[in-house]
Amino acid sequence: MNHGENQHKERELHDGKSDGFEPLETLDLRKCNTISELVRAMGKTSFTARGVGEASDLLYKMSNDKDMMVIGTFSGAMTAAKMGLVLCDMIDYGMIQAVVSTGALIAHGFVEAAGMTHFKYKSGMNDKELFDKGYDRIYDTLELEKNLDDAETIMAKVLDSFEPGQNLCSYRICRELGRYLHDNVEGRGILKSAYEKKVPVYIPAWTDSELGLDFGIYRRRMRLKGKSPLVFNPYLDLEHLTSKFQRSKKAGIFTIGGGVPRNFAQQVGPYLDIIQKRIGKGGGFKRFDAAIRICPEPVHWGGLSGCTYSEGVSWGKFVPEEEGGRFVEVLSEATVAWPLVVKSVMERLDADKKSGSHLNANHNGNGNGNGNHNGKNHEAKPPEQKNPEAKPAEQPKQDAPKQHQDAPKQ
Repeated sequence: MNHGENQHKERELHDGKSDGFEPLETLDLRKCNTISELVRAMGKTSFTARGVGEASDLLYKMSNDKDMMVIGTFSGAMTAAKMGLVLCDMIDYGMIQAVVSTGALIAHGFVEAAGMTHFKYKSGMNDKELFDKGYDRIYDTLELEKNLDDAETIMAKVLDSFEPGQNLCSYRICRELGRYLHDNVEGRGILKSAYEKKVPVYIPAWTDSELGLDFGIYRRRMRLKGKSPLVFNPYLDLEHLTSKFQRSKKAGIFTIGGGVPRNFAQQVGPYLDIIQKRIGKGGGFKRFDAAIRICPEPVHWGGLSGCTYSEGVSWGKFVPEEEGGRFVEVLSEATVAWPLVVKSVMERLDADKKSGSHLNANHNGNGNGNGNHNGKNHEAKPPEQKNPEAKPAEQPKQDAPKQHQDAPKQ
């Protein structure tokens, strides 16, 4: 027996740099004077902090890519949690060119944008008493039932602008709700920003939301009046987003949470693939080139919210990293990480704009007349967005509501 065979081979210890490893840096708060400096420094540390920094870097690159259309998908009670203006900033700064959301998130955001208020829940309050008083609890936040009633009144006025029996979908209804806010409300709001920036807002699970229930109420009222009820056709949403995705040179996705909004956006690539495979024309092979998600759900639960982008590669949804795909996954509760990522990118875009180094089409004019923005004034208008919404492949005549120049007054 050769005992030499069992002897451990003496190792050649490497220094890290020789193998191309990137050195980490200690977070020095004394050197961080802005959110951007803090977040970029976090990207050189470890664990979730590194993910936040890397997400900021990738979102900045995506925002600077004039050829990339970025779809933002949002789930969870982010607007009731008072994160709505973070999404507004992403739209206003041209970080995203389409929004896919849960209906609840848009509904609570519309309540806020229309001037109504959410309240802080007091721990220990009896839920039955809250029901009796018209307070709907969302963990530590209260939505007033009266807010939802008032929002439904506005919704009905907006739906009055459509012809009886007209075919509608979520992005068309959201566009008109945004028009209403633009014409009647001074403050900011998701749908208002989306309307002003021509960013379509899709709600794929339309009936699973307060807005969908309001639409159902309106249809019942139309039938009681002997009118043909409005028709909701979800395939108009699917084809519209698919057309935008297909026309883009490159595509990216930014996700808060997961669920239906994430899947609805991610499925457009496979949809084009099976169109081509099963029909023979009209489709193609196209995948997302870059992706960021902020969500605390782990992969081993098996749900889509925790699904890794690597797993999505197997479905033909994403370009693999070895082919140039870029992914960042931040396992964090969104109300902590999301504002940091977005604010850091805002500051970098502001700095680029001020220095004149930001030459991306993202900041070119599209007729909205934005002014200078130097990062010192949050109310200053941000740079223009890239790739304003083009017309979909098929634009039915009933797409525009009647009297759309005269938005209903509150």
